Amino acid sequence: MTVDLTATDLQAFAQEWLEWYRGQEERLAAPHGFLAITGLHWLDDRPQRFPDAPGAWWTDAEGVAVALDDGEELVVGGKPVRGEHRFGVLPERGGVDAVWGDAVIEVARRGGHDIVRPRHPDAPLRTAFAGTPAYAPDPRWVARGRYTAFETPRPTTVGAAVEGLEHVYDAPGRVDFELDGHPLALTAFPGRGPGGLLVLFTDATSGVTTYAANRALSLAPPTADGTVVLDFNRAANLPCAYTDLATCPLPPAENRLPVAIEAGQKIPRERGGI
Repeated sequence: MTVDLTATDLQAFAQEWLEWYRGQEERLAAPHGFLAITGLHWLDDRPQRFPDAPGAWWTDAEGVAVALDDGEELVVGGKPVRGEHRFGVLPERGGVDAVWGDAVIEVARRGGHDIVRPRHPDAPLRTAFAGTPAYAPDPRWVARGRYTAFETPRPTTVGAAVEGLEHVYDAPGRVDFELDGHPLALTAFPGRGPGGLLVLFTDATSGVTTYAANRALSLAPPTADGTVVLDFNRAANLPCAYTDLATCPLPPAENRLPVAIEAGQKIPRERGGI
């Protein structure tokens, strides 16, 4: 069912959406946000040097390591490091930020691979950023759904924005809801904070007015009876919508919705959006 709002509520609804939108933009365009990424470097057991990071980098059974030249320094956990430094074995979707001057060198593990992803505030993608197009907020695109937990979380393998890469998520359950008279369902992944959920999806606008590969919707923890609110006005682009230097997951096949959800963020200008 959709959510009905009074005239007074509509004003608050639009203001709350605007605050959400501004927060999305601020995080994206922060000095070390995703628009500041200048390279996506895949590590192996051979030391490699990159033009946008200091030292020579590699990974082995003991995890990621860097050998810094004389005069080079990184700050890791607030402490300066020189010479050879080991970051250790990183957890999947985990990482460490190492400060290098005004840049941050992200050291992370994605899809079973260790990567180095430098972030420079003066990256052209960031300095030229003019904001993300979006649909005007409309309560038509807010629905109440019902969350059903699986007996045990289901390991779910999905593709990634990078060809050949896969991500595995333990899906805790699914959300059933109705939109414009259409019964729909989405497999949910763990979200931010205890009990929060995240759904990745495409719909009939994908590749037309919204980014083709994916959009993401964060959900608050379900209530005791399983009720969740899906506000598609807050359907957000993932970093891969802006840059090829992201490893974003793709939605599972069952999350390709057959309806046009004309809400949320549109194709970025960086990808030819208007």
